[in-house]
Amino acid sequence: MLYSVDSMKYVTTLPHSKDYDNWRNHISDADYDKVVDAINELVDTKEINTAGWMPGSNWDGTVYEPLYYACGKNQTQAGMFFGLIVFKTLMDREDKVWGFGRYGDIKSMTYFVLDNPPPKK
Repeated sequence: MLYSVDSMKYVTTLPHSKDYDNWRNHISDADYDKVVDAINELVDTKEINTAGWMPGSNWDGTVYEPLYYACGKNQTQAGMFFGLIVFKTLMDREDKVWGFGRYGDIKSMTYFVLDNPPPKK
């Protein structure tokens, strides 16, 4: 689950869903699932995660490479797609509540486990 520390509300909808849907239609389920699995593995090991730092800068030969092709070989869009997949993956998880926001000069979203989250209404 995701909780916005800015709005102080749980988030249940994906931003930029039209872009996400467009890019999602250009990647196979198997490749997409590999990305989600990799994200889950990463966030299971740390309580604070910044989306843009998670996949590394060189996606060649990694599970993230198909995102680049799904976005028409546009590196910026591939990064945005990855960020939306992280957002959706954490939003869909029921085991933890993740707060999120943008901090300092960091361009991508930072997520952190909330140890004492507010009750969901």
